[in-house]
Amino acid sequence: MANAKVIQAKQDAVDVVVSKLQNSITTVVADYRGLNVAQVTELRKQLREAGVDFQVLKNTLLRRATAAAELTDLDEVLTGPTAIAFSNEDVTAPARILNDFAKKNDALKLKGGVVEGRVIDADQIKALAELPSRDGLLSMLLSVLQAPMRNFALAVKAVAEKEEQSA
Repeated sequence: MANAKVIQAKQDAVDVVVSKLQNSITTVVADYRGLNVAQVTELRKQLREAGVDFQVLKNTLLRRATAAAELTDLDEVLTGPTAIAFSNEDVTAPARILNDFAKKNDALKLKGGVVEGRVIDADQIKALAELPSRDGLLSMLLSVLQAPMRNFALAVKAVAEKEEQSA
């Protein structure tokens, strides 16, 4: 029979993962089989700098957590070695970093994930990775909003210069 302390420790670990699944904006699941220690260390560094929590977890623990978080659709990708990245800040950060890393290192395979409570597959993770970051989208919006003003100012300047030349 298992020790009560061990069972409690496992339950606490499941509770932590449930909390992360429920509170994260984006969660990405990947297969890291074939990466060496240096590669995993570099990947962890990139994710940490972006504010993304990256962990290697047992599939049984993850299945218990997905059941508690009502995300059982994620269970079908929980096979083989599983690493999981949680982001509470940037929606695209974990997908972008893991996708870029996977392009350079064939050993890393994206399996799927959760975005704002909805389970998505690997193709959708890759599509999410191609989106600009929040800051990039805001700068694009600002540029679009400034364009009419800039065009109006240029038109007024051209009319004023034409009036000066004719006078």
